[in-house]
Amino acid sequence: MKKRILIPEVSPAILGFATVGGKREKEGPLGEAFDLIDTSDRFCKKTWEKAEAEMQRLSLCKALEKTGKKATELDAVFAGDLINQCAASIFGLVSFPAPFFGIFGACSTLTEGMILASLALQSPGFSLAAVVTSSHNCTAERQFRSPIEYGGQRSPTSQWTVTGAGAYLLSARPEAGAFARITALLPGIALDSGVTDSSNMGAAMAPAAADTFLAYFEENGERPEDFDRIVTGDLGEEGSSLFLEFLEQNGVRNVKNHEDCGALIYDRTRADVHSGGSGCGCAGTTLANRYLPLLQNGKMRRILFAATGALMNAASVQQGLSIPGIAHLVRLESPAAGKEEVWS
Repeated sequence: MKKRILIPEVSPAILGFATVGGKREKEGPLGEAFDLIDTSDRFCKKTWEKAEAEMQRLSLCKALEKTGKKATELDAVFAGDLINQCAASIFGLVSFPAPFFGIFGACSTLTEGMILASLALQSPGFSLAAVVTSSHNCTAERQFRSPIEYGGQRSPTSQWTVTGAGAYLLSARPEAGAFARITALLPGIALDSGVTDSSNMGAAMAPAAADTFLAYFEENGERPEDFDRIVTGDLGEEGSSLFLEFLEQNGVRNVKNHEDCGALIYDRTRADVHSGGSGCGCAGTTLANRYLPLLQNGKMRRILFAATGALMNAASVQQGLSIPGIAHLVRLESPAAGKEEVWS
C-alpha cells in the first residue's frame, strides 16, 4: 500500500496563536481561553458575513501581536471558511501583505492548512506562515439550512456551528516560546458513505476519521495508547460514538484517550447544541484553547490531531446529494521532543 504519512525534514514550530469567539463560546468550558470575545457575535459589523471576516482579521492581528511578529514577515497565509468561495477569509485577510492561499476542507480546514503550510516551510523560501480558519453560526445557518429567524426544529443529531476563528503562526526555525512541533502529516482521503442528512454530519465524517487514524496506526505501528490524546475535529457525540465503533471493527479496541473538539467546546448540559459543536471554528479554536498550552508546559507530550470535514455546499444539500467526509491529521509534539532541524 502506498505510504500516506509524510515526515517533514523540517518540523515546523507553532510559535503562537490567537482565538476569537462569540457569546455561546464564552459560556462554554473553554470560554476563558479565548483572546477576544464579542457577546453580540457581530464584531461591530452590519452583516454576519462581514462579522466572520472581521473575526479572521482580528485573530491574525492578535497572533502576530502575541508573538512579536509583523505582517510583513509572513511568507504565506493559508486560510479557509464555510462561506461560498471562502469569502470570509478573502475579505478578512485582504489587507495582509503576504501571498494568500484560499483553501476549503470544510471543518477540516485547520489541519489541511497546517499540512500545506508545513510542506511550504520545507522550502528555503518560506520561514513564517499563517494558518487561519473561521465559522459563524449565522452565516452557516443562512447558507446551508435556514436563517435562524425561521426557527426550524433541529434534529437530535444536529450540531451547533461554532462562532469562532483561530490563527496560528508556523515557523521553519525553532524559536523560544514555541507551543508545539508538527512532526508528521497524514492528508486525508475523501470517503462517501452515502449519508445525505446534513443534520447528521457526524455520521458523514466518522468513516473518514477512522480511515485516517487507522492508516496512521497501520503504517506507523503505533497505537492510541502511545499518545496522550487522539483528537478529532467535530464529530460531536453522535460521530464520536461511530468513530470508536469503526476503530473497534478494525481491531483498534478499548480506546480510552479519544477526545472530540465538537464534544468539548460547549457544555451540553447547559447549552442546547444537541450533538455538539461544528464548523471550521470548532477545531480552529479548540486546538489552541485546550491542547497547545498542555504541550507547551509539558503536561502532554504527543497528540494525534485530525480535524474532520463534511464536504458539501448549499447546492449539493438542496439536490439531496450524499456528503463525503474527510479528516486531515497532524502529529503534534511538545517543543522539547526530539532534535529540531533547520535550514541553513
